[in-house]
Amino acid sequence: MSKRIYIDLLHKLEVDHELQGSQRTTAREVLGLTLYILAQGGSIRLAKERFQHSTETISRYFSKGLTSLLLLSAEVIKPMDPQFREIPAEIRSDARYMPFFKDCVGAIDGTHVDARIPVEDQVRYIGRHGTTTQNVMAVCDFNMCFTFALAGWEGTAHDSRIFARALGDNRLNFPHPPQGTQINIFKII
Repeated sequence: MSKRIYIDLLHKLEVDHELQGSQRTTAREVLGLTLYILAQGGSIRLAKERFQHSTETISRYFSKGLTSLLLLSAEVIKPMDPQFREIPAEIRSDARYMPFFKDCVGAIDGTHVDARIPVEDQVRYIGRHGTTTQNVMAVCDFNMCFTFALAGWEGTAHDSRIFARALGDNRLNFPHPPQGTQINIFKII
């Protein structure tokens, strides 16, 4: 990440998403250690060594940094047109797709991402390849922009279970089409 992008991200999180430091830790350091753990796959222990703070301090500030990033994600990962008024140009201009996909707003799929899970919880997260994973569901539009993402489900969770939860839990802000619109769901393998 370039310095300019880092500074812009820091400013956005401080102003709009309540990222703050303390008397002994700056917001810049909180964001730095959060990104270090997320991007480098670092552990709290490694961050403790790198940033020279206690395990408790690193854990507390990682949680604060992660909360700010999650608040930002709800602002960034959303449909450009939340009412889905426009038929995407890719469908509108192609006679092969128009009759079948005119009401389609994007594509949805799941993937498994390696995860570090506490030993007592690992059994639920062991996927079909024998490693601990999280099942992540993502939705993107025809411009290949993410409009929704839901992570954290155990590796053994079925895609349909995650999708049903996304549809049924209003707190997750799943991008629903307007009332009265028919919903067709296809999974292409």
